[in-house]
Amino acid sequence: MKFTQQNANQNSVVSVDDFEIKLSHTELKTPCYISANQFKEISMPALDLITKESIFPFMAKKPVDLLIIGTGKSTKFLSPELQTELSEIGLNIECMNNISACSSFNLLLADARSVGLLIL
Repeated sequence: MKFTQQNANQNSVVSVDDFEIKLSHTELKTPCYISANQFKEISMPALDLITKESIFPFMAKKPVDLLIIGTGKSTKFLSPELQTELSEIGLNIECMNNISACSSFNLLLADARSVGLLIL
């Protein structure tokens, strides 16, 4: 799916499909992590492999207030225990399908919010 909202100064999502995500200035294979000031391909192929420790490296460089997790074509959710652990360290999590995740990320990024996007 293609998106029309983009800002060349930020890591806006231009399009997403099952295997890659295009930003305004580069392409990434999924899974990947994107925030306002960083982007990288990662090795976290499934939602059930996410732990507090696996999320920490993304937040170490520049923390975000909200992490949106794109879970593929359909929405899947983290375990309640992991959601609680992440909330205790001040990280809010939203899980949604990839298209909704990218749209939400672009909207929040354009609104100068501190947001990260994890696409699985």
